[in-house]
This record gives sequence, C-alpha cells and structure tokens, in this order.
Amino acid sequence: MIVSFDLVILVFLIITAAISLRVRDLLSAAMILGVYSFLICLLWAEMGAVDVAFTEAAVGAGVSTVFMIATIYHTRRRSSD
Repeated sequence: MIVSFDLVILVFLIITAAISLRVRDLLSAAMILGVYSFLICLLWAEMGAVDVAFTEAAVGAGVSTVFMIATIYHTRRRSSD
C-alpha cells in the first residue's frame, strides 16, 4: 500500500462527502456521489480488492449514478421557486 496515495484519496473522499451534503441541487449531489463512488473504487483497488473495486465501479459509480440522474430528470417540482 502507498500511504500517501491512501491519504490523498481519503482527503478527496471527505471533501466530496461534505460537498454532497452541502449542495442544494439534486443533480449536482448525484454527480458528486458518483465521484465519491469512483474514489471508493480507487481505494478498494489500491488495497488489493480488485473484485470489490470492479463491482463498486460498475454498480456504485456507474449504474446507481445513472439511475439517480434519470430519476431526477423524470421528476417535476410542485412549487414554482
């Protein structure tokens, strides 16, 4: 394991988690959570769990993000603000 690479990924994970909680736009939050899943995928791969990393990339960063964005595009606002 490369400790400096782990620390960089950890810092990026904390930043993306904080940003996804603070952002008010749902589309932005879905995209940021996709980035978060990709960073988790990188962390799993760096730790040697390549099968878990591949699953996280396919399901977490790929399919889940697409489903969240599609759901956001298919919903309507009830208020006009």
